[in-house]
Amino acid sequence: MRINAFSDVCLRALMLLSASPEGELLTTQAIADGVGTPYNHVSKAVLKLRSLGLVDAVRGRSGGVRLSAKGRTTTVGWLLRELDEREDLVDCESAAGNCPMSNNCGLRGALRRAREAFYRELDELVVSSLPHRSQMEPVFVMLSTRRPA
Repeated sequence: MRINAFSDVCLRALMLLSASPEGELLTTQAIADGVGTPYNHVSKAVLKLRSLGLVDAVRGRSGGVRLSAKGRTTTVGWLLRELDEREDLVDCESAAGNCPMSNNCGLRGALRRAREAFYRELDELVVSSLPHRSQMEPVFVMLSTRRPA
């Protein structure tokens, strides 16, 4: 199973925010620099994370983004389910029309169950527990911000 690029950016942004000192605001540009992803991708990810209630955004010159209380407790499995907009893992349509074998197809159901098993395995993994100090210290030094405690 593979996650899409947008989900990857969302996970990395949450990991960075969870490793920053509690309450500290990071700009979207700082998050983009910290996770090594273009600003416009991170900006879209931050908007989605905000709509899910996982981050709080403060507008203005000294504004930025910080992890919300819900963001501190969210699991990888829950987040990936929320970000996955695909109904099926396979595309049962072609330029010529629907697959002639789609009626009572056993593959679609099996793939849905496999995807849910993938997410279920990640339901115990809290996003904020993922980053480690040794992993994040160089990132915060690069961003010239305070180091996490």
